[in-house]
Amino acid sequence: MRERITEEIRSFVAGNPGNLLPDGSGPLFHEPLVGFASFADPLFLAYREIIGPFHLTPAEILAGEVGGGEGEGSVLCWVLPIAGGVRESNRGETLYPSRQWSWVRHHGEAFNGALRRHLAAWLTEQGHKTVIPQYSPLWRELGDSPVGVASTWSERHAAYAAGLGTFSLNDGLITEKGIAHRLGSVVTDLLLTPTPRTAPDHRSNCLYYRKPGACGVCIKRCPVGALTPDGHDKRICREHVYGTIPAAVASEYNVTATGCGLCQTAVPCEFRAP
Repeated sequence: MRERITEEIRSFVAGNPGNLLPDGSGPLFHEPLVGFASFADPLFLAYREIIGPFHLTPAEILAGEVGGGEGEGSVLCWVLPIAGGVRESNRGETLYPSRQWSWVRHHGEAFNGALRRHLAAWLTEQGHKTVIPQYSPLWRELGDSPVGVASTWSERHAAYAAGLGTFSLNDGLITEKGIAHRLGSVVTDLLLTPTPRTAPDHRSNCLYYRKPGACGVCIKRCPVGALTPDGHDKRICREHVYGTIPAAVASEYNVTATGCGLCQTAVPCEFRAP
């Protein structure tokens, strides 16, 4: 069943016309990575301490919407690597994202949403209870948690649990295809063999932590100083990404969400785990 699910996700990404830049110049995303985690993974309970007591387990999300799922089920996660042409367009930017990058943030997340809904519907047709955490009424964002801005479900942390990558200085997830991507997940009562986590620790793909002081390129790439050797200042970052940038270029790019991505391009981890 894992192979069938992986093929369903890959086929959707490869064949759906939504995976195209608006000007038809190329794809939004390359072939996805897919991973699986178990409801029973103790990491989901540990996230209550790591992120906060508000962070929901996959069993709670499933039970809260459709019932069942007490400790039995799986989290299905995927990584949509941003296409090379889009990444290249963003490498030379120093203040705002490129037009193509903003297209990926706006149109690409809409496509990612279509993939979430497609996979959830497909699993439901197979007879499995399935919920999309990102669209659940249980999902909410907190602006003043002990870790700053956070939410009741983190797709980055789900992807880490599913063995798809490790965290970086800028809080992104560095996968085998890099840090420039979008993430998705669904939870289901289907029991699947989890993808093993092979990384020695939760930051091992980040050169800055693997060889202290050896990198830090993303610090220099941030135009507003949201990245320092101490990590990621979410408040400064969000003010730029959700305030300054949209005000400056959203109308010109004909999008509502722009993203930024400077710290995800022209860095050693852009398209690989360095």
